[in-house]
Amino acid sequence: MKKQFTVIDLFCGAGGFSEGFRQAGFKIIWAVDRWKLAVDTHQENHPESQTLCDDVIRLSKLPDIAFHSIIPDSDVIIGSPPCTYFSNSNRSGNGDVSEGKELIKAFLRIVARKKFKRGSILKYWILENVPKVRPHIKSSYTAQQLGIKGQFTLKVKSPTSQEYNAKYFGVPSNRIRYFCGEFPAPIRTILNDDGLIPLKAILSQLGDPKEKVHDQITDPLYPFQMNGEDVTDHHYIQELAEFESEKILRLKQDKGYMGKMAVPENPEKPARTIMATMSFTSRECFVLGHSNNQLRAPTIREVASLMSFPIDYRFYGTSLGTKYKLVGNAVPPKLAFAFAKAILNAEQCDCPSYYIPIHHAQRVDFMNLNFDEIAVKEEKRKRITTRFRYHIPKFKFDTYRVELTNHHSNFERRLFKWDTEIHYNQGKDKAKVYVPKVTKIDLTNNDTRKLELFLTRINKHLVSFYDFQLTYCMTTKEIRKNHLVGPYELLEQVKQFIQHEFSENLNDYVTLECQPHVLPKPIALGYVILSGCLDAMRKIPDGQSKQIRHLWPSDEFTNTRSKKYP
Repeated sequence: MKKQFTVIDLFCGAGGFSEGFRQAGFKIIWAVDRWKLAVDTHQENHPESQTLCDDVIRLSKLPDIAFHSIIPDSDVIIGSPPCTYFSNSNRSGNGDVSEGKELIKAFLRIVARKKFKRGSILKYWILENVPKVRPHIKSSYTAQQLGIKGQFTLKVKSPTSQEYNAKYFGVPSNRIRYFCGEFPAPIRTILNDDGLIPLKAILSQLGDPKEKVHDQITDPLYPFQMNGEDVTDHHYIQELAEFESEKILRLKQDKGYMGKMAVPENPEKPARTIMATMSFTSRECFVLGHSNNQLRAPTIREVASLMSFPIDYRFYGTSLGTKYKLVGNAVPPKLAFAFAKAILNAEQCDCPSYYIPIHHAQRVDFMNLNFDEIAVKEEKRKRITTRFRYHIPKFKFDTYRVELTNHHSNFERRLFKWDTEIHYNQGKDKAKVYVPKVTKIDLTNNDTRKLELFLTRINKHLVSFYDFQLTYCMTTKEIRKNHLVGPYELLEQVKQFIQHEFSENLNDYVTLECQPHVLPKPIALGYVILSGCLDAMRKIPDGQSKQIRHLWPSDEFTNTRSKKYP
């Protein structure tokens, strides 16, 4: 009789790791996670598994009898300790990793206790995490280092322990993860970038949301079909608000010195890494096109397929956000399948040549997002102490740009100060910031007259530094309705003025009597104009704008006083 290998999944999440092994014919017998929604999702899609909602650290330290009675023996152990402690998004990759290390040690402790017990059947084990975890994992651990009895040493890093990109294993999205443990190397199914599965392959098969409700939908990655109405979490539209779209365009196409990113996503390439949060305030956010050049968020089904989940897999979140997190935190099943298949090859066993449909346990109520009306997000005012730093939009010449910032303010006392700076290049060795005196910049009399005319025109819209901060903190709708000029509006007007009045001089240069001695003329003009605006604003008393006073509660003007900055 053909042997069916058994698997337990630690930190199982939504079950992507388990799903890949299930598709390869392994039997998932036990799993654990401390997030109830993840446990529900794993249990419903893997009813053959005993899935617990429990703490892995607690389980790893149980006395022997309790430990082995709760956690069964298995041929394979897989697991993905939470990666947020090591990810780049955790305080730019500089967060506290101590708890993350403890979770990894708990995983290794369970592996060691199963591997080195008398009569052990454990032969393979795999730990998955983000690449930044690599230096935090030792090559091996003694029993004492893991806090358990024994004289053994658990070898953690083997020749196959390395980073793997899911896109080379049949996953239509970029996802680089580090794998370590004892396992044979998975074989890439896609050898070069020419064979990668593009985003459009997924979108075309699923169809736009609500498009194929009454049609058959063929799974983009697996050989089976479902009735469109039975494909969950796809037939709804989450349209992005105008303010969200504008912010996304700034982040993706005009973020400092970074290159431009496609908006919406480029359908000819694999999708970017699917994140665990549905945030549209980061450069890495994932957006798709919608009617009339609008943007929308991908559906849960779209991101699930991009992570290589089959379309009959269900996510038992209680909201759109929790479903997205379940998908984004998972191991792509196609990548997991490659590891499972490598084990079968090593054991000289065959891998199923067909897709095994999922049989849902149906013990937990399922919230299907199909046909839900997702409200367009309402913009809220920013906190009064929100910081600002941005440059004249799409206005970079010879790696120079002109920035407007409030970062030198005393935020605690609400004494706001706005400044303009000339930034050059990026990186620790090359980046420089210049704040030359305007009088040191050599402009012609004709240039100066034009700038004075602009300042005269915009002067009636200028307010004090404090009121300028209040304007910045208003919603986009409020600013436009009341014809106010906030930081973004001022920068845009400066750009349009320079492009219109100096269109024939955009490639010229001007000299300075100080560093950097020579500047592209558009940069010099932008700096002089913003400096003039800020000089005028500095002289205006706080609260003078009756219009802004009317739009804000009176307590925002209580106990505030003007501060004249040099």
